[in-house]
Formats: sequence, structure tokens, C-alpha cells
Amino acid sequence: MGGNWLVEVLFLAMLAGFIALRLVSVLGRRTGHESPAPSEGFRGGAAELAPAAAPTEARTRAPLALPDGLPSAAADGLTAIAALDTAFDPARFLEGAKGAYAMILSAFWAGDITEVEPFVSDEIADQFKRAIAARIGEGTTIDNHVVSIDSARIEAAHLDGSMAEVVVRIDAAIAGTTRDREGRVIGGARSDAVHAHDEWTFRRHVTTLDPNWLLVATEAHDD
Repeated sequence: MGGNWLVEVLFLAMLAGFIALRLVSVLGRRTGHESPAPSEGFRGGAAELAPAAAPTEARTRAPLALPDGLPSAAADGLTAIAALDTAFDPARFLEGAKGAYAMILSAFWAGDITEVEPFVSDEIADQFKRAIAARIGEGTTIDNHVVSIDSARIEAAHLDGSMAEVVVRIDAAIAGTTRDREGRVIGGARSDAVHAHDEWTFRRHVTTLDPNWLLVATEAHDD
């Protein structure tokens, strides 16, 4: 593939890394009345979550099912998060993270992040907007899609007071083309996928009534 395509994919991965009906149960929207605001994003617990109790209340839940191969620090972090949020489920969290990954990237490639802006931090949203504006200025368009998400795993997790943070490593195959203002293909191929390796960090206040997570940071890796 052309160098322009590879540069474009790497650029997108550094910035961010199919809106599907099934995401409705794991994604939330801002109403303007949440407190605090950074808790919005996708849901990591059950589709219908009970209000979170204060940290001093007694909490009971079934034993937490942890993914295999977790670093010990990540396992401790997930256990601490679940102690405050009895609806937290790591497996469901990962499904939500994969759905958010495809949805957010698709919106960015389409050049309109309106639908996903409630699910990302202001900093991430600003990065997307600047990149989209630059693309418009150059007259280029992107026709990309996530071919597959090959794996998603939790790399780190910790709890600072009531603020939970979980880092997810996502390995995905991405294919598509970049076109100039005349519609000519200047990079990529719909039939030739590039493999992306990203770490996305999600954050949430686990003792608020809002059960949703917010994307606050991204990092790309070569492998």
C-alpha cells in the first residue's frame, strides 16, 4: 500500500486509536445534569444499573470474574472498582470498549463526531475536530472501516478515591481509502487491511448515579 495510507492510519490511531443498535444498551448520552461530567461514556455494568451507593455502605456481590492473564495490579484495580460498583463486570466492560472503538473511529472517519462527542473527553474531541478541519482544508476524504477487532484486553486498572480508570489494549484490522478533492484514490485499498494496536483509557466516577464511562486518552503502538 502507499505510504500516504500508512501515515493516515497511524495518525488516526494516535488520535483515537458502525453505530449498531446493540450499543444502545451500553452507551449513554449527556443530559446536562450529571455530576460529575467525566463519568459519561459506555456502560461497564448491566444494561440497567442500580444507583451507586456511597463508599461507606456495605456492598455485596457475586465473586468477580476476572479475565485470564491480567497483571496483578490490574486485577487489584478491577477488584477495587467492583467493591464500589457492584454492577461492574469486566467482560461486559470489554464488549462496551470494543463497540465504542468501532463507533468512535467510524464517526471520525466520516468527519462528524456529533454522535460520539458525549462519549469522549473535551481534549479528545478537540483533537478529532482539528484533524477533521485539516482534512477538509486539504480536500481529502477517508472511506475506512474496521474489518475486525482481533482482541481486546485490560492492561491496567486503578481506583483513586471514587475515580476509576481502565486501560484497554485493542488490536484491530482497518481497511479503506483516502481520496483527494477530485475523488482520486491517493492511499489505501478497501481490500488491504492495516493492523492497528491501540491503548484507550476510560474513566468514570463509580459512586455517582451515572453508570457510563468516558474515553480520556489514546495511545498507538507499533505492535
